[in-house]
Amino acid sequence: MPTIHVYQQDSYLKEVDAKVIAVDGSNVILDKTIIHPSSGGVVHDTGLIITKGEQYRIIDAVHKRDTDDVIHVLDRSPQLKYGDDVKVVLDWDRRYRLMRLHTASHIMAGIAYSKYNALVTGGDIQPDYARDDYSLTAGGEELRRIFNEIVTEANEIVKKGIEVKVYWMPREEALKVPGIVKLAEREPPPGDKWRIVEIPGVDVQADGGPHVANTREIGEIIIQKIENRGRNKKRIYFTVKP
Repeated sequence: MPTIHVYQQDSYLKEVDAKVIAVDGSNVILDKTIIHPSSGGVVHDTGLIITKGEQYRIIDAVHKRDTDDVIHVLDRSPQLKYGDDVKVVLDWDRRYRLMRLHTASHIMAGIAYSKYNALVTGGDIQPDYARDDYSLTAGGEELRRIFNEIVTEANEIVKKGIEVKVYWMPREEALKVPGIVKLAEREPPPGDKWRIVEIPGVDVQADGGPHVANTREIGEIIIQKIENRGRNKKRIYFTVKP
């Protein structure tokens, strides 16, 4: 059985008990985890694996797509074996920043798609900032005006306190939803059922990562930098207030 991605059911769970499925050097696979691996442009979580009076820091997490397992990369080789019981503890402050930025990115993508028919052509979400590239054609002051407009509208949506809905939908049904995949260079996700993240009236996307439960949790979105990186790559760096 593949790793159960517990964070997809509850992004606010800060620790979970699990069993060891495999160990290879400093790499550990568990039967379930709250650790989100690097995926969809969102950097991995960090945290601890605690067992038998020892604790190991999780410094990376990798999604093994062929099996759907999560590989927890530890700071050293652990004294663990198949079947051992462990506790996984999440670095919550880091995760919560990623959740706020991730949901902010979805709001902005929804506005860019509905107003400018723009898709996301690349992105990177780190704890301190996010970067998104859009398939916009404008440049110069016009590009700055468009991004300012997107962020201003996004901040108005944040203030409304809209509940963020997470649910699963059959693939064939999901494919009928306009804009369900807003990454221009990404193939539709595999599987017969897709995890859907919806901000009603704003955005709906197939997405496997953690999000806040209400837009108000995001706080204020702040533009850091805007760049014209060429055709189909108009870049915005942004963050959220602490």
